[in-house]
Amino acid sequence: MTMNTSPWPGPAGLIPVTSGKADDANLHNRSYLDRIHLEMRVIDSVEPDLRTTIFGETFDAPIMTPAFSHLNKVGEDGKRPMVQYADAARTMNCLNWVGMEPDEDFREILDSGARTVRIIKPFQDHRIIFDQIRFAEENGAFAVGIDIDHIAGTDGRYDVVDGIPMGPVKQEDLRQYAASTTLPFIAKGVLSLTDARKARDAGCRGIVVSHHHGRIPFGIAPARVLPAIRSELKDSGMTIFADCGVDDGYDAYKLLALGADAVSVGRGILRPLLKEGTAGVVQKMTRMNEQLAELMMYTGVRDTRSFDPDVLYFD
Repeated sequence: MTMNTSPWPGPAGLIPVTSGKADDANLHNRSYLDRIHLEMRVIDSVEPDLRTTIFGETFDAPIMTPAFSHLNKVGEDGKRPMVQYADAARTMNCLNWVGMEPDEDFREILDSGARTVRIIKPFQDHRIIFDQIRFAEENGAFAVGIDIDHIAGTDGRYDVVDGIPMGPVKQEDLRQYAASTTLPFIAKGVLSLTDARKARDAGCRGIVVSHHHGRIPFGIAPARVLPAIRSELKDSGMTIFADCGVDDGYDAYKLLALGADAVSVGRGILRPLLKEGTAGVVQKMTRMNEQLAELMMYTGVRDTRSFDPDVLYFD
């Protein structure tokens, strides 16, 4: 692999260490992605095929919606942003993700027809987790998973979300969650080889390489740890998703070349979603797919199974 894999490319201090704030953490991944350049391989290049197979189902592209939560609280004039971006996912035939939502809101999202992954918080009361897994399965979810990174609050105690206490996620817990459903089970918030191995050994079908918009202070850029995780999970059959700081198709290309099977756009769709609804998200994601296809053509990548990390160089 041509890419420089030293801890920080270039002179020491060239890329700033994050302050631990969420926005700075996303800028940290953004900065890391921006240091990666690509060589050009245009002889014999053709228009690429963006179709992507995830857990046996084919989608039109590897760029997905993020696991937003609570957006209906900011909707105006009766707008339902959670449903609107699900409608966009259905229109784009891309995989849709949703975070912490009551069962009735989650069912409304599923009713949009979007193939949707439900990500559940690590509730201290495990009965809630099992109930939400069962509800997802019974109501036609595409997959289900848990935010393994949402255990800690800023006071060093287990977090509390909407008044509901969180708790630890042990490897045996993951094994029980995965075994309780016929749906693919995903661990979201993997940012180390250690957690990647434990998720694999617990029977998870997929992981999301992510720092959850900077939940961990000074967290490593997901783009940086992604190649090592891909190598560690080689031949495991697990699907590797990635997110954080992704705003265009060029970012998505780099994460796919670094080892992701599919990529969530994240907060890049938040403004068009809240301003223009479904149409804004469709426009944003359409442009991202065009940018992804553009770079694939420039680097001789024929389809989403053919990314080559050797095309990447650090500045």
